[in-house]
Amino acid sequence: MKEFYDKVTIKTSKLTTNAYSTSFSLGIKVFQKKFRDPIYAIYGFVRYADEIVDTFHDYDKAKLLERFREDTYQAIDEGISLNPILNSFQKAVNEYNIDLENIETFLQSMEMDLNKSNYDRGGYKKYILGSAEVVGLMCLRVFMENDEKRYQELQPYAMSLGSAFQKINFLRDLHNDVNELGRTYFPELSNGRFDLEAKQKIESDIEKDFRHGFEGIKRLPRSVRLGVWLAYVYFYALFNKIRNTKPEIIMEQRVRIPNHKKYRLLLTTYLRHNLNIL
Repeated sequence: MKEFYDKVTIKTSKLTTNAYSTSFSLGIKVFQKKFRDPIYAIYGFVRYADEIVDTFHDYDKAKLLERFREDTYQAIDEGISLNPILNSFQKAVNEYNIDLENIETFLQSMEMDLNKSNYDRGGYKKYILGSAEVVGLMCLRVFMENDEKRYQELQPYAMSLGSAFQKINFLRDLHNDVNELGRTYFPELSNGRFDLEAKQKIESDIEKDFRHGFEGIKRLPRSVRLGVWLAYVYFYALFNKIRNTKPEIIMEQRVRIPNHKKYRLLLTTYLRHNLNIL
């Protein structure tokens, strides 16, 4: 029975999420059970695409990404894939009516990583839209359970939250992106310098995204609010740590939140959520 195969393949998406992201794994675990598998499926899909462009340097990445795109649409169309990650993803797409346009926008951003190394303001916004904002919309489709009215209402907030998370990732990974991958996403770094002025300008932009995204969290159903809020709390803690770190240190090493502090954030957020203190 295909139901058994689906259960096996979603375990691959869950394993992928747990292996690559402690923070997202913690957030997903506190969702109502019915939402966990589709969010694992979305994370597994975007992670695999990201791996193609970021780590498979000894292979033809363009060819691999194009094959991944073709396999993705074939899986969605046929309702099955022998690739366990894509089988899980197609199930989420078809069950929750995830927009194909958002999937294509995401894949186009991954494609940009194959060729672009420096981004102007327009390219930066386009990359953020595809790599983060539409991923937030994919998750929102799941959370709204095909309630189109609420989806449209919460859409801008989900995009802001995805944008904030991605920009924090860019700051956290600045050392690796610039020195290992040769990429500079922030237009503020177009002159090759990452000084305090550029850092503060980027941080001001991220703060606006966080503030707007938080308003959307308060409007989410209780069944998913805690998980999204937990991700927000983790990324905001990382943001604060970055704000208190000198630019030259960020350029030398990756800023992290230790796992024991992540679990402390989980406990504090859980208690505040239960007391309805948001």
